[in-house]
Order: sequence, then C-alpha cells, then structure tokens
Amino acid sequence: MLRYLTAGESHGRCLTAILEGMPAGVSVTEDDINQELGRRQKGYGRGARMAIESDRVQLTGGIRWGQTLGSPIALTIQNKDWEKWEKLLSVRPEDRDESRRVVRPRPGHADLVGMLKYDRRDAQDILDRASARETASRVAVGAVCRKLLEAFGIDIFSYVRELGPVRAELGALSMKERKERAEASEVRCPDPEAGRRMKGAIDAAKEAGDTLGGIYSVVITGCPVGLGSHTHWDRKLEARLCWAVMSIQAMKGVEIGLGFEMARRPGSEVHDELFYSRDRGFYRGTNNAGGFEGGMTTGEPIEISAAMKPISTLMKPLRSVNVETKEPFQAEVIRSDVTAVPAAGVAAEAIAAFEIASAMCEKFGGDSLGEMKENYQRYVERVRAR
Repeated sequence: MLRYLTAGESHGRCLTAILEGMPAGVSVTEDDINQELGRRQKGYGRGARMAIESDRVQLTGGIRWGQTLGSPIALTIQNKDWEKWEKLLSVRPEDRDESRRVVRPRPGHADLVGMLKYDRRDAQDILDRASARETASRVAVGAVCRKLLEAFGIDIFSYVRELGPVRAELGALSMKERKERAEASEVRCPDPEAGRRMKGAIDAAKEAGDTLGGIYSVVITGCPVGLGSHTHWDRKLEARLCWAVMSIQAMKGVEIGLGFEMARRPGSEVHDELFYSRDRGFYRGTNNAGGFEGGMTTGEPIEISAAMKPISTLMKPLRSVNVETKEPFQAEVIRSDVTAVPAAGVAAEAIAAFEIASAMCEKFGGDSLGEMKENYQRYVERVRAR
C-alpha cells in the first residue's frame, strides 16, 4: 500500500514528508523533485513569498544512488524565511510572546474554526499549517510517484481553463498542444489571447487589493483499463481522485470529464459509444466520461477539473471580529498571492500522481519495479487478447 504523511508549518523550520510503499528500483533524484517544486512556484499573480523561497528538496532516506530501496522515503524542504520567524514559531516555551498573537481571523480561512476546534488563542497556531505552502510537501511526494508512472508510460499535465472572469477557448486543441502551450504560458493557459486577458484581470485585482479564483484541468494519459474497482465505495478510483483534489487548499468544486455539463444534456449526447478494431481493441468514440466508468479507468485520458475560490487574504481586508474583545475589526493582512490557480494545477498533478501510483501498486503490486512491470505486462496482454 502506498501512503504518505506531511508535517511542518508555512513559516516553520522546514516541511517534511514520508512516502511509504514505493517499490524498489524506481529511478529518482533530487533534481527530478526540484523541477516539480520549481513549477509549483511559478505563475503570474504569485506573491512576494515566491521571490523569497526557492524550494529544494533533501532526500534523507529510502533512496540510494538514485534508486528507491523499497523502504520509506524521507523528503525535507527547508523554509528560507525561517530566520525571520524563528522565535514566533519556536518550539521553546521561553520564546512565547503574547503581544504577537493573531486575534483577528480572516474570513474564508481556517483561522476562526481552527481556533475554536483546537482551543487556541492565537490564529497563528492554525494558519501556518492551513497554508497552501503545505502543498510543496505533496508536490515532492508526487514527483517521486511520477517517476514510477513514467516507467509505465503514464503522463500527467494541467492547464488553466478559467481565471476570474476570463474563459479559455480550447477548440480542437489536442492534448499534446494543450500541454505544450500551458507549459509556455505564465498563467498555464493554452489559449494565448485568454492568457493575455487573464494577466490583465490579475493586474486589475491586484490594483484593487482583491484576489481571483479559477478553474484548472488535470489530464492523465496512458493509464491501463481497470484501475480502481466498482465493488466498494472506497475502491472507486474516480472518487479517490476527486477526494484528493478537493483536499488542496481553497478548492470548492470538482468534476470528471463533462462533469456538471452532463446534467444539462440528454443521455444520447453524453454517453461514450463503444467500438472495436483489431488494431485498437475496444475503444470509445468520445471521452465525455473523462476516463472512468463505474469508478474504474477505461483506458481513455483521465480528465479532472477543479474550481478554486479566490485566496482568502485580501490587501483590502474584509470585516472580522476580535476573538478576545468580540469587537469588530478589519481582518489581518498577511502576505499573499493575487491568484494561485496555475500553481494549484501543478499541486493537483502531484496529488493525482500519488493516487494513480497507489492504484497501480494495488493492481500490479510488487516489491520491486521489475516485478511490478512483469505483472503489468501479463495483464495488458490478457486484456488485448479479449
């Protein structure tokens, strides 16, 4: 079973992740992971934090000479901003400074509900872990998982469909074109004209002290037929992917394939008709279902989209209440982005990579990559023979 845990606060000493269950023999280097961490930090509309941090991972366990050992993999990302926050986030009781408590929670953030749930008098105890900087740990984990998936020809990419009021026109762009154009765009949008207008909307929001949300899509190609299962609710890979993507900070909606649009059309327009040829075997003429039927992969590209709300921290803060005095105040202003939709897509790629890698290990399990490949090849040959 593949699983991971993360620990650490946004402004703490470091972020840490442990990935367990990765087969031995997968080629992984720190540069592989750093490349994905760098992609997460890019994007028009990011805040000052991205200019401070230049995320680099340290592999401190589970890998030797560039290959996984089958033992837990330990990953650490240092926070360069730590020096400024050392006493505020210190583990030492003698460093406590009551005068620096955050008592004005921000609307739309975890501040207030976290303070009430965990009986804390300082929102800093909540907001530093609730921060989306935690996704750096998950991107590092996902980067390792991507290396496993590469061995089976599985690829993952993302692109921005909408940002604020601007919607991309994708037309008949192939998946390859969407990927290439997204990687070349500052807002990860395959439509250059829409990308230009998205940057204009970001500039306008920044000038107004406001923030923007949007919608991005993650596409996964190369998955075999039959990952996941229809037999129990928690084995449906479609559901596990949706759950995982919704766990990213600020996500408020998720859909597979045509998603909610399916509810607006008759069945004759949405269901993917089945065909057969000697060259391709069974296949579908369309992919409205987004790569899933009955919670299992169909072999078609997986398409999952998510809606991200605008970032909660505004430079022109909304009204809030002092949790100590109960008096009305403007919420705390904390350094933030105008938008992080492009970065959220990269984080979702990593999270999807973990879920697909986990499903691959469940289906073709083995203690080594070689054993897993043998199991995979036998299965693929059997499916092709049907």
